[in-house]
Amino acid sequence: MFLPSLFDPHNRPAAPGPDAPKQIRFLTSDDYPPFEFLNADGALAGFNIDLARAICTELKASCTIQPRRWDNLLDALEAKEGDAIIASLRETPANRARVRFTAPYYLTPARFVSLARAKAFDARPEGLRQATIGVESGGAHEAFLKVFFARATIRSFPDRAAMMAALRDRSIDLAFGDAVSLALWMNDPHLGDCCRFQGGPYLEPAFFGEGIGIAVRPDDAVLRRTLNWALQSLDERGALTELYLKYFPIGFY
Repeated sequence: MFLPSLFDPHNRPAAPGPDAPKQIRFLTSDDYPPFEFLNADGALAGFNIDLARAICTELKASCTIQPRRWDNLLDALEAKEGDAIIASLRETPANRARVRFTAPYYLTPARFVSLARAKAFDARPEGLRQATIGVESGGAHEAFLKVFFARATIRSFPDRAAMMAALRDRSIDLAFGDAVSLALWMNDPHLGDCCRFQGGPYLEPAFFGEGIGIAVRPDDAVLRRTLNWALQSLDERGALTELYLKYFPIGFY
């Protein structure tokens, strides 16, 4: 399984000093499985939840993880109801105006999906000139196809459900979109072994962002440095990979 290297071993952040926080209050949501959700016992669980706990263990810090409504996370951080947001918040210009992000701990690539029994596609622009590719309309994935795969036949759909229905009834050869969402869709047990990734991953940051980090307040540089150190330490000893394999049996890279 391909896993990109997200941290430069030759450019390690400084180890936490005496000013490093001894307690961290993480804010998250509870309705985005498998990243964060309430399990059968009503307790928070998920990739981001386990990562927050691993960070606190790495730092030997005490932690709380508090759920908030997704649309209230930034306001809650600014109101100092927590210290950091770990909720797959994207690093958009609007968000960067309000918070600072750590180094990314996962990327959000784009990928092609075909039916499971379809032939192997040469997923390069020259290899897909005769292909019909479905994509959700109006977003970065459609823009990427129009720039790099303009010689293919591109069909736009209003949402992912319509695009994947078209793939399953064979009216398109490939679907193209956010690999995280597509991996979760393919992991639905009700679908069986319907589909598989072809080619990729496509990681161009101009279209698909620079990855997902933890958000902190702009004036909290010490916490940001401390979290960066913890993330790199977890990556170097394989803990991030273990979490990825635990929660994403169909990998999105």
